[in-house]
Amino acid sequence: MANFLFEFEKPLVELENKISDLKKFAEEKNIDVSRELELLSAKAQQLAKEIYQNLTPWQRVLLARHPERPNTRDYINYLCDDFIELKGDRRFGDDPAMIGGIGIIENIPVTIVGNLKGKDTKENIMRNFGMAHPEGYRKAIRLFKQAEKFGRPVLTFIDTPGAFCGIGAEERGQFQAIAEAIATLISLKTPVLAVITGEGGSGGALALAAGDKLLMLENAVFSVIAPESFAAILWKDSSRAQEASELLKLTSEHLLEFGLIDGIIPEPLGGAHRNPAETLKAVKEEVVKNLQILKETPVEELLRRRYQRYRYIGSGIVEGGVS
Repeated sequence: MANFLFEFEKPLVELENKISDLKKFAEEKNIDVSRELELLSAKAQQLAKEIYQNLTPWQRVLLARHPERPNTRDYINYLCDDFIELKGDRRFGDDPAMIGGIGIIENIPVTIVGNLKGKDTKENIMRNFGMAHPEGYRKAIRLFKQAEKFGRPVLTFIDTPGAFCGIGAEERGQFQAIAEAIATLISLKTPVLAVITGEGGSGGALALAAGDKLLMLENAVFSVIAPESFAAILWKDSSRAQEASELLKLTSEHLLEFGLIDGIIPEPLGGAHRNPAETLKAVKEEVVKNLQILKETPVEELLRRRYQRYRYIGSGIVEGGVS
């Protein structure tokens, strides 16, 4: 059960705590409360559906940022029978906000690259909250090209508020590193599968997203700007982030409707943080299925489709929906 709660989750968690306390009391006193537990459990299940099946875009943003969602390291550990991490961009240094290496998934050698957030405050500071520097993106580019050389598919995991925008990052060519990463993926002569697992923020996410297929977890988000920044720029009031999230159309359902992603990976009721094991299993099933499909497709066909995809992406979107 999650230790970090959002306001809209509290009624459910309070009810679940009551159920847990009642079970403990019944065991200690050796009394039968099975009927009461059955009624409370049914009530909790119904409340969970009411909360999580009617989430607002802002609530999905909050869930996408939940500190207890599985991170890229969790997915690597679950998917891979073996994984060798590779570090450094061979120009400046390594970036802990970006993890990459070679893994074996169901006997398929795969190059894996992803944003990596921490599990606690100390690790998040070390990993810069998943916001990569230029050396992180250049490390990714190095691994993309290595994958092409050895004929390995590329699998990326995206979970970042965006690329780091500090002075040092800009001085080291952040914009150029992101642009080169996108260009490299689009022209890469090997299959590329991307999965947005949490936040997909702006160019920092695009640098890992330009592949043959782009999947999103149900409660992940993908947008050109964070709702708080959108509100601060447009209305000079970051407190209107909830309103901004409605306008950004950043949920998986919106993006699938617009044709910007290829599929949605369902999350357990309540979100990935409430049942990480089920989430990891669902992601592995989709990753293995799509990797096998992409591996069976000739590289020339992948490149042709990829070019068409990004040449015309978004061209069918008009105000109010898809043309």
